[in-house]
Amino acid sequence: MNRPMDPLTTEVVDLIGTVVARYHQEYDAAAAVHRLTGAQARVLALLSRGPMPMRQIAQRLKCEPSNVTGIVDRLEAQSLAERRADPADRRVKLAAATEQGRQLAEELRSSLDFAREPLASLTVVERTLLRDLLQRMLGPEGLPD
Repeated sequence: MNRPMDPLTTEVVDLIGTVVARYHQEYDAAAAVHRLTGAQARVLALLSRGPMPMRQIAQRLKCEPSNVTGIVDRLEAQSLAERRADPADRRVKLAAATEQGRQLAEELRSSLDFAREPLASLTVVERTLLRDLLQRMLGPEGLPD
């Protein structure tokens, strides 16, 4: 049975939704400057942290693996990503950012102003508390590797 949310929880949920919407809007706009979709830019950001199996990318983005295949295909066509065999299991294909892809991912990350400026107005203690609360909300299964 679903219980109604208390007003404070409703306000927090709405604020989180607004932050997420702004993040996607700004990410999509930054990506478009480089002739990428928002989804391509988000995959590139994941790959810039290190090679990753396609299935794991799909899980992280909450989408179908077939969608990831198309996104990686387009990133490959622009020399921003490549596929390689997993050294631990040659049957598994990893997607990886190229050097050009890693540079572009960093440019995109650096161009996101909406969060940087408001976060800069918080103290280190406040940012640490915010990070810790968000991590606690997500739980261990929701945290990036």
